[in-house]
Formats: sequence, structure tokens, C-alpha cells
Amino acid sequence: MGWEQTVLNTRGRRTGIMKSLEELRKIKERALLRRQMASQGAKARIIVAMGTCGIAAGARDTMSAILKELEQRGIADVTVTQTGCLGLCEYEPIVQVQVGDQEMVTYGPIQPERVPVLIEKHVLGGEPVTEWQIKQ
Repeated sequence: MGWEQTVLNTRGRRTGIMKSLEELRKIKERALLRRQMASQGAKARIIVAMGTCGIAAGARDTMSAILKELEQRGIADVTVTQTGCLGLCEYEPIVQVQVGDQEMVTYGPIQPERVPVLIEKHVLGGEPVTEWQIKQ
């Protein structure tokens, strides 16, 4: 076990363990490998905005709902990732979907109950859900 440091938040509560640089490199390598393996042969890409506003608006629940829906349907050729703030805070939680070589579509707000429809219509059907689309 390498050097570790307890990380405290502004209220002095423990938020986790800071790992050594070598351990962080290994974690990064494993994550990159998983990401590369997942993206090979991916037919669609889903990106969830996980900036501060997104998290406050429920982006974690939306991300969980997406992963659960894909798993329940047995869909393995979709890459799901997260990004930071997109600067569209009033539309959070924001989800972006790209199917094949089609243009990326930005949606919001996408609450967990909207996820099955989004997966069915856009990811599987290839048709954007226009009523949830953010026009930029």
C-alpha cells in the first residue's frame, strides 16, 4: 500500500483517501482500457453533463437510470461517459446522444423517468426526441 492521505471537505468531514501518484496512474490506465474496450464497436454514444449544476439537478440519478436501462435491455454497443458543465444550467440534467455518424443531439432536462423513451426512440430507433431537444 502506498502513501495515502485523508481528504477532508470544508466542514472537516472525511471525503475519501488520496492515493499515491503510482496508484492513480494504475487507476487511470484501467479506466482508459475499459473505455477503449467499451468504445470499440459502439453504435451510439451517450454523454451526461455532470457539472455542479447537473449534479444538483439530478444528473447522477439520470446516469444511473441510463446504465440500468441499457443493462436491462442487454444493450452493450453504447458508450456512456460523462462531461463537465456545458453552460446550459437551466436545462439540467443534460444528456447528449450521438448515434452512428449522425449529429450529436443535446437534451434537457432529462430526468430518470424520461430515460426509457430516450433509449427507445433515439438510441435504438435513431430518431431524436425533438420535444426534449435543446436548440443551441
